[in-house]
Amino acid sequence: MTHPPAARYDRSIVEGQLTTAVWRLAWPTMLVNIIGGMQSLVDQVLVGHIVGYTGNAAIGVANQVFLAIFIFVTSIFIGMSVLVARFAGAGEPDKVNRVVYQACIAAVGLAVLVMAPAGFLLAPALLDFVNAAPAVQAQALPFLRIMFLTSSTMLIYFMVAGALRSAGDARTPMLLGFVMTALNIVFNVVLIRGLGPIPSFGTTGAAMGTALASGLVAGYAVFRLWRGGWVVRFPRGHGLGPDWSIIRELFRFGLPAGFQGIAMNIGGVFLLSFIGSLEQSAAAQAAYAVCYTQLFSFVTWTSIGLMGAAAAVAGQNLGAHRPDRAAAAVHVAARIGMGVAVTVGVLFFLIPRQLLAIFGIHEPAVLEIATGLLRVLSVSGLFISAALTYTGGLQGTGDTKSPLYISILSQILLPLGICFVIQATGTLQPMHIWLAILAGHATRFTLSALRFVQGKWRGIAVDIGPAEAG
Repeated sequence: MTHPPAARYDRSIVEGQLTTAVWRLAWPTMLVNIIGGMQSLVDQVLVGHIVGYTGNAAIGVANQVFLAIFIFVTSIFIGMSVLVARFAGAGEPDKVNRVVYQACIAAVGLAVLVMAPAGFLLAPALLDFVNAAPAVQAQALPFLRIMFLTSSTMLIYFMVAGALRSAGDARTPMLLGFVMTALNIVFNVVLIRGLGPIPSFGTTGAAMGTALASGLVAGYAVFRLWRGGWVVRFPRGHGLGPDWSIIRELFRFGLPAGFQGIAMNIGGVFLLSFIGSLEQSAAAQAAYAVCYTQLFSFVTWTSIGLMGAAAAVAGQNLGAHRPDRAAAAVHVAARIGMGVAVTVGVLFFLIPRQLLAIFGIHEPAVLEIATGLLRVLSVSGLFISAALTYTGGLQGTGDTKSPLYISILSQILLPLGICFVIQATGTLQPMHIWLAILAGHATRFTLSALRFVQGKWRGIAVDIGPAEAG
């Protein structure tokens, strides 16, 4: 059955009030990201109390290494989102569905054939590279290997969520995210702590729970895409093999975003290396893991939700030949993001010790270092929240190269250069690293906003070849 575009897609995105359109797409993603962050927080709390702060550091280090590679593979979803938003805005459902299917098979192929085997074999070397302490490595290695081996299920979830949001449906990804988070919490409470005949797996149990939860949700999502009923689905009447004309477009727009993700996470990996070189390396690694990867996620995950909303609304309006609405939507998203960052930042600045106590952080050395980091992040969140929304605006309209160049400068060259110079000319301290992070975020915001205001994204065209018969 063929649905007319007006029935299939939410036309208020290209015709209605902009603030409402942005918020309708943003709030479900913001909420599920916060809930997902709570799940990760539960992991850190359980591990902190059962294993100790070396377990907190292990999860933080392993996740940083994993994300550096995982985000590159998910780059094809940025390309998918560009195409889906444009074709949804133009009212072309057949092209939307073809793009979604090709993104799925490309992502799973990369995960199974490249990411899983390479990640399993290289995990020890990657942990050595970030100077993880021996006690931290012992906890991080099995966690990291499980995450690599089961990465295809997480990729399917992120693919489905991105496709639905780009087509204008943010509530279905929210429901899927709630289910996956609930399953994850249940599995992790059992597997980290142990229950009855099930032993305590400690840090490894956190990875096992994530794999089980994402696997169940991914299986359901594939079933629904095949059966139909969502705003996107797998196409019928076309070949089931790779369509290289679409895959080329996925990588044309996606690869710069993938290299951008690598740049950001390589910057984080190198920062971990600097942290590992400090006199109190284990304490600083634990502070970084709890403050930056957990508590700061209330800013970053909220901003990522707004980034996705900005990308979808901007891309759909550009597809509908309404570039001025696209520009206005991104500015709206940036203002919302900064408002959230102010609220969270006040908590970071005023009650840092109470927040850290939730994770079982009581050691004086860790408390001192982590309190300083939280207070720096209370300011840094303002910059990164707005920067991410402008990044979404650029990527959603097809300008995926500019964020790459901006990230290389702001997330690698500048903060790492600051740390290198201080280490070469004196004694590197934790606060030097925290201020280098702040400088990088401020620079990323400034350059991203300036690039978006230039408006060169208005002239970017997208298309795919004709459909192949089944």
